[in-house]
Amino acid sequence: MPAPAPLLVVDAPSLLYRAFFALPDSITDGNGTPVNALLGATNAILRVVADHGPRAVVVCDGAEGATYRIEAYPAYHADRPPVPDGLAPQLARADRLFEALGWSTHRHDTLEADDLLGSYALAESEAGGRALLMTGDRDLYQCASDAVTVLYLKTGVRGFEETGPAEVEARYGIPPALVPDFIALRGDPSDGLPGARGIGEKTAADLLRRHGSLEAALAACDGEKPRVAAALRDQAAELRDFLDIATLRRVAVTPPTDGATDLAGGAEAAAALGMNRLARRLREVGAVSDL
Repeated sequence: MPAPAPLLVVDAPSLLYRAFFALPDSITDGNGTPVNALLGATNAILRVVADHGPRAVVVCDGAEGATYRIEAYPAYHADRPPVPDGLAPQLARADRLFEALGWSTHRHDTLEADDLLGSYALAESEAGGRALLMTGDRDLYQCASDAVTVLYLKTGVRGFEETGPAEVEARYGIPPALVPDFIALRGDPSDGLPGARGIGEKTAADLLRRHGSLEAALAACDGEKPRVAAALRDQAAELRDFLDIATLRRVAVTPPTDGATDLAGGAEAAAALGMNRLARRLREVGAVSDL
């Protein structure tokens, strides 16, 4: 019996930001407004839809910084630059295009998109299904399982790395469940998390392999080398906060019913947004599909 078609869950902010910087902002609508992020993101999702045949698509969005993360560590995301002027209007128009294509959209006001991706992955796998998480954020590696594959977007919009538990372990030397512990120890510059002083990737992985968790490593810190022991001992409370920040929050979500991508609806919305080449291509693909 063939495996069920997966649910495709998309990290909208990650995809739109990467597409904006990967494609020239000379790609505009009829009024000279950039549509490069919308075009790149839509093309990337369509490519995955064509390659994997998902049963449905959910596009997730959320706060720039989850409330609980900022409360735990005010420097979280503090150094991120503001949204570029050319990207802001595209973010506001994205749902219109995605929904016209028959894709569900889900936004949360206090959590981030990655929390929603993780929630959909758990809901789908617990229902006996499979999920594909499309993102440029390696924090989502914690979700990898036999039923969940992370489609990690390479630099720009140049394809994806299919990442399951084996790939996570090969990259970091720890299983997916320990990715939040690893982030807490090693740090994550993109999120503004410094990690433990003097503890890099290799030491973090070694600690977790030997002890099994950040908490266990903190409990056994006196047996480590002086430099490592001091970092664990002195930063214990802070490292627990980092672990909490790196761990995705689960919210109640209802996976969508099966639904095909609506090429005709997408073409109409693309034309209304001044994306005439995309509209023409969607009509052409739809015409071939109807044969």
